Amino acid sequence: MGVIGRPHGVRGLVRVQAFTARPEDIAAYGPLSDETGERTFRLEIVTPGEMPVVRITGVADRDAAARLTGTRLHVARAVLPPAEGDEFYLADLVGLAALDASGAAVGTVTAVHDHGAGTFLEIVRDGAAAMLLPFTRAAVPVVDIAAGRIVIDPPAEQIVPPSADVGEGAAA
Repeated sequence: MGVIGRPHGVRGLVRVQAFTARPEDIAAYGPLSDETGERTFRLEIVTPGEMPVVRITGVADRDAAARLTGTRLHVARAVLPPAEGDEFYLADLVGLAALDASGAAVGTVTAVHDHGAGTFLEIVRDGAAAMLLPFTRAAVPVVDIAAGRIVIDPPAEQIVPPSADVGEGAAA
């Protein structure tokens, strides 16, 4: 759902990078948890915006807020509305088979990364280095969640033959 960013002021407020359609909607999902599910966080929007400033229940000073920087925020899947039409959640991509245009197996999507410069899929391949592929319509023309697969068309400079020695400067 989002990531807790840097502290804002001295009273425990933080900025949050939200992965919701409207950033301030992140507080509407109820308690959010960390990746382990052991800690929960209740958010209150103080200042809306691209990276809203939020108050987290129980966080009262800058030091406590700073310790939360980088914490990824999650919500139970049951709380999310169902995806409609050709929409899907990025988490649905993890575990899908990655095939090339001819239908040959390339690997499996093991992670989805978004560090602000666009979304990338991490594809693990047998006998080769993992591939980071931009998640664009050109590089991933087909997403078929029901069939458990994506079709990929990676840029030529991205492809590493399975026999390549990754330690010798081959691109991954």
